[in-house]
Amino acid sequence: MMDVKRSAPGRNNFRSINSIIMRFPQFKEGLKEIRGVFEQYDEDSNGTIDLEELKKCLQKLQVELTEQEINDLFGSCDMDEIEGIQFNEFIVLLCLIYLLIDPATSSNTTSKMGSPQLKATFDTIIEAFLFLDKNGDGKLNKNDLVKALNEDSPWERSPAHISRTRFEEMDWDRNGNVSFREFLFSLVNWVGMDTDDEIPIIAC
Repeated sequence: MMDVKRSAPGRNNFRSINSIIMRFPQFKEGLKEIRGVFEQYDEDSNGTIDLEELKKCLQKLQVELTEQEINDLFGSCDMDEIEGIQFNEFIVLLCLIYLLIDPATSSNTTSKMGSPQLKATFDTIIEAFLFLDKNGDGKLNKNDLVKALNEDSPWERSPAHISRTRFEEMDWDRNGNVSFREFLFSLVNWVGMDTDDEIPIIAC
């Protein structure tokens, strides 16, 4: 539905995949605020947001999309195809909406989603993806991930099976590329938004 591409050279705070992992607690804390937004738009309180509730959500957030774009957004985030957007899927949906909105109105829209911390969290997640996207084409491939895994300790390369496992966790549709949407779903799972347990350690 959309790609995240490096539009201009800029400063990136990430220097290795470990620096991304170290931000997991920050990601989790920032994304926790979305729970209240989810419950606000889950009007029938059934634990999912259906297509009609999504339309009302977009209307309240003042995000203008065509009927087809709304259907595409809903379909792309309903990963388990149970005809409803669950909480973890809603996190991904909101981040994709954040990418879709006009920068001139982004502050107004994100203020309706939550605090400025949420905007900062989305920006940091996008920054993490751009760090991993070594060739800047808006998608991650296995070579991108291998480079990221080995940048922290270039003299001690990660075993091939570790790189393969990490990539397979992100490549949901098994097409050999990881879109920003797939990266988001994986990150939400790694951070553990559906649990209050410790942040999982992603071995590399």
